[in-house]
Amino acid sequence: MTVIASIADIPVFDGHNDTLLRLMDDPTGDAIERFFDGGATGHIDSALARQGNLAGGLFAMFPPSHDSVSLSASMPEPPYQLPLPTPLDRHEAMDAMIRMSAILFRLEARSGGRLRVCRSVADIEAATAAGALAAVLHIEGAEAIDADLEALDLLHAAGLRSLGPVWSRPNIFGHGVPMAFPTSPDIGPGLTEAGKRLVKRCDELRIIVDLSHLNEKGFDDVAALSGAPLVATHCNAHAVTPHSRNLTDRQLQVIRESGGIVGLNFATAFLRPDGRMDADTGLDVMIRHLDHLLAELGEDGVGLGSDFDGATIPAAIGSAAGLPKLLQAMAEAGYGRDLIEKIAWRNWHALLRRSWER
Repeated sequence: MTVIASIADIPVFDGHNDTLLRLMDDPTGDAIERFFDGGATGHIDSALARQGNLAGGLFAMFPPSHDSVSLSASMPEPPYQLPLPTPLDRHEAMDAMIRMSAILFRLEARSGGRLRVCRSVADIEAATAAGALAAVLHIEGAEAIDADLEALDLLHAAGLRSLGPVWSRPNIFGHGVPMAFPTSPDIGPGLTEAGKRLVKRCDELRIIVDLSHLNEKGFDDVAALSGAPLVATHCNAHAVTPHSRNLTDRQLQVIRESGGIVGLNFATAFLRPDGRMDADTGLDVMIRHLDHLLAELGEDGVGLGSDFDGATIPAAIGSAAGLPKLLQAMAEAGYGRDLIEKIAWRNWHALLRRSWER
């Protein structure tokens, strides 16, 4: 398919991927080398990023539970409410954090300038200008961090700039939502006292607090405590798909009032109105979510948060190489170039500047 010429050069900055987890779990032992030689089996590698004009994004460190549900695997037919995974030991989580952060730094060291770990918007802009993939270190589920937050300071010094307090399991900071459809995100209690300290310390360090997996009460706690723009790196509209992981219109309005952003999640269970995890999902469903998010958040409050390497995504996109197809679907839906650029990268850059340079 020929991409519309007027949008063919638009880069993408992505709010969320799970590529570091995929590389950590690679059974071959040479995942880092294969990331650059085109032999990787996943949604993102160096070649796929170039093909899809993926300029960078937030690279998540996610410590998996032993009983975690894979969003790339088959899920039950709706309706469903999967049990919350069991809590994870902090030392085990820290081991995973160390391994995944080491993978990212080794990717940078072996990239020959093709990938850079970025700690500021200036770093991201310099990487993009040089044609390098701009990688920002993010945590999805803060089990590795102690209640005294000593590990947070260490990780921040290493480059951590974004953090989701919870994944879909409870920890010492709060409660995540289960994988459930159809249902509300209003499930369980809010942040713990340790969770409230975590939010305040993230504000002090200028670390983004990602709302993507928090339940509704936890969301409201962050909104009340944080002076930063509110961010959900990879979420969709509950009004279109009533999944527990998606955001209600009330939540979207709270994010809008803070000057925040929501990144469109490509995981098909959060896109499809029937809640199914099915790669046979048209891009028109993604446009429906974008239309709703734009109506609730405004043109400056919507970005992309693919969940690449962490979920089943529409086959029409397939991998990072297919990102231009989504931009073309936006153009065919009547989105102008300025709006497409905002969604593709400008809104993320502006949000990161508002968050990190306050």
